[in-house]
Amino acid sequence: MVEKLKSLEQFKELKKEGKHIFLFSADWCPDCRFIDPILPEIEKTFSDYRFVYIDRDDFIDLCIELDIFGIPSFLAYEDGKELGRFVSKQRKTKAQIEEFIGGLV
Repeated sequence: MVEKLKSLEQFKELKKEGKHIFLFSADWCPDCRFIDPILPEIEKTFSDYRFVYIDRDDFIDLCIELDIFGIPSFLAYEDGKELGRFVSKQRKTKAQIEEFIGGLV
């Protein structure tokens, strides 16, 4: 199960160290709910990353700061450096998400 971000401070700490995939989402978003069933499998495939769910409504200022204007969106960090972003308001397939994460260097 993807852990849920609790605070802005936690986000800043997490992105500084280790490999993380931040999933920007919201409970009311149908395209976000569409990927829920496939997330555990994606987490297992890319177990070297820690997956963190960020509720867009709870962290709207963070979304603005990071230019996350569509959900579901993914942001990848390793040791403080942004590795890549898959940001759009389109529905995402398992293959597209795996291609994004697999292509991170």
